[in-house]
Amino acid sequence: MTCSDHQAPDSNGSTPNHVRTNGIAPHHHHPQPIVSLDHGDPTMYEAYWKKAGQRCSVTMSGFQSLSYFGDGKTLCWFMEKKLEDEIRKLHKVTGNAVVDGKHIVVGTGSSQLILAALYALAYTLDISNPVDVVSAAPYYSSYPEMIEFLRTGLFKWSGDARCFDKDVPYIEFVTSPNNPDGSTREAAVMNRGQLGMLVHDLAYYWPQYTAITSAADHDLMLFTASKCTGHAGSRIGWAVVREENVARKMVKFIEMNTIGVSKEAQLRSASVMELISLSCQKRKPCDVESFFDYSQCTLADRWKRLRDVVTKNQLFSLPKFPSHYCNFRREVVQTYPAFAWMKCKEGIDGERLLREHKIGTRSGRRFGWEAEYVRISMLSRDDDFDLFLHRLSTIQPTANGNQN
Repeated sequence: MTCSDHQAPDSNGSTPNHVRTNGIAPHHHHPQPIVSLDHGDPTMYEAYWKKAGQRCSVTMSGFQSLSYFGDGKTLCWFMEKKLEDEIRKLHKVTGNAVVDGKHIVVGTGSSQLILAALYALAYTLDISNPVDVVSAAPYYSSYPEMIEFLRTGLFKWSGDARCFDKDVPYIEFVTSPNNPDGSTREAAVMNRGQLGMLVHDLAYYWPQYTAITSAADHDLMLFTASKCTGHAGSRIGWAVVREENVARKMVKFIEMNTIGVSKEAQLRSASVMELISLSCQKRKPCDVESFFDYSQCTLADRWKRLRDVVTKNQLFSLPKFPSHYCNFRREVVQTYPAFAWMKCKEGIDGERLLREHKIGTRSGRRFGWEAEYVRISMLSRDDDFDLFLHRLSTIQPTANGNQN
């Protein structure tokens, strides 16, 4: 095909001594608000769903879905049967994950499922010390925050998987495509046999972001509606789990945590996924645009415009991604990540520099990386993205900008 999460800064507000913003032309402050691209709020998708109109509307009478229980007989007792059916169908339509013979566990976004997975895996070990949890840097910034927030005795955050050298049981998160840098991670960094347990976070393994090279077939895989369909506000995520005992423990965690998941949110997500699957068919209603075609073209255009700006100002750089054959599209496609992992020139605190120009981003330090890097959401509304590009294009080095 040819196409032309908000969190506060570090609590101490400090900047490392080796990081500077000198060498950059002074910026005259304007009254305009900061354009916030710090979090991955997927408002880019609003335009598509406005076109879809009432096709995904869900109307519920007052007597519907009063029960805690779902209407199916699955292991996940609070899941609506329609949602499970649509999840399985969408994975088969896209070919991004093997779901046959596996259990589906629905959660309040993938955030709840991350903790449910850690609980289930750590609980099965039945050991006295907390299980170490690692991920290869740069890792998703919320992993350490979520894991340490509970202060549980079951598991603890132990940082970069490449630096972990203990001969003890551990859990490794493998995020692919990776948040923040968009890279493909097909295998775990660590390979310690039976000591290691893996959680594959595949939130961005959808055709608008990357080539679907194979159907992922791991023991525990996490997905979320927020990055698949754009409906972050519905707070629907799901896990595809091979082992029944692990799935049951995850369900138990959600039961004790929230006694299930909102039925309204489940049914809305099911309706949305049903339309997406329909939009992928060759014979579809003429007024239904392919969701993945629309989303990929939008991202392709944004990435092209961003690369043009970055190339011109020469203060920043962006990663390059290889093209791969996509089984879903049946052609070679490029990668268009949901986030731009942008590097500033050495010695420049990227987050601080961009904030001075009223652009809100997330520092590389939050991802276990250097402060020269920032993560920028590519999923904002058009107006915000256009404003971001405009402000980025105004940042220029001074005459002595390369001397420090």
